[in-house]
Amino acid sequence: MRNVVQLAAAMLVVWAVAGCGADTADRAASDGGRFKVAFSQCNSAEPYRAEQNKIFRTAVAEKYADIIDFSITDAQQDNSRQIAQIENIILQGVDLLIVAPNEAAPLTRVVRNAHESGIKVICLERDLAEPVYDMFVGADNVVIGEMAGQYVKDYLESEGIENPVVVEMKGLLGTRPQAERHEGARKYIDTVPDVRVIEEVADWLQSEARRRMETLLQANPRIDVVYAHNDPMAVGCFLAARDAGREEEMIFVGVDGLGGEAGGIKKVMDGVLQCTFVYPTCAAEALDFAVAMLQGEEVPERVILEPVKITKENAEEWYNKTTIE
Repeated sequence: MRNVVQLAAAMLVVWAVAGCGADTADRAASDGGRFKVAFSQCNSAEPYRAEQNKIFRTAVAEKYADIIDFSITDAQQDNSRQIAQIENIILQGVDLLIVAPNEAAPLTRVVRNAHESGIKVICLERDLAEPVYDMFVGADNVVIGEMAGQYVKDYLESEGIENPVVVEMKGLLGTRPQAERHEGARKYIDTVPDVRVIEEVADWLQSEARRRMETLLQANPRIDVVYAHNDPMAVGCFLAARDAGREEEMIFVGVDGLGGEAGGIKKVMDGVLQCTFVYPTCAAEALDFAVAMLQGEEVPERVILEPVKITKENAEEWYNKTTIE
């Protein structure tokens, strides 16, 4: 009798796995021909993330409203919250999950669970510890870091600044963008003769960067360059320097290059930032690939979008290209 029970249990597991792996087109057909797509956002409070959400909603409304039911969850920069939200998404039986992981290692297991349950998965912009998904859509943060580091190096050398002091305001530790933007930039900055780099961590947040920069300004009578891993932190550093009457002593370099009045491109136009780099949100592209996958089309395993350097010379052109009303 015990063997019969074990055999029955094993058969139930097989049936469950087979059911989870059912073709998404069949599932959509049973739901009136519509697909359920969920986006697990790591932190909607960040301007870059808010722009992603906006682009997703706009693209769904304009292109896919007749075939997609789309939802967004917000982990608020909390790994446990994002894991719980994805577990709930799995229970809802969605057809496709797009995930922007808060941190790589903690989110890998639950995304694997989603994928193994039969849900198609696109990893957006921040990679996981393992490729437990169907597709990755992002940009190369090492390249963006290298471009920023080259810009800082060229500026210091062209200005003939001796014994330069550079502040590197880093993003959230444990995330790949932070590590890669650091790695790429330091390949160039560290080659500047007698450079001193002061590292601080502000978790991608403007308010935290401003607070950290206030302390750095008190401790350092001279700072030549601030390189921040995103534009909000660069702006936070600028505001602290302005409050201290020292904003003219240094330049501020950021990353993200969002459009709109509050975005980094406008900050370059306004003279707050010397330079930023457009880090593609990847949202519109990910949604197009999601629909293609759900309709049975072949898609590449990895798509890497190109960054763009933004200075005074091209800021207005790119502002007009990237700003969504």
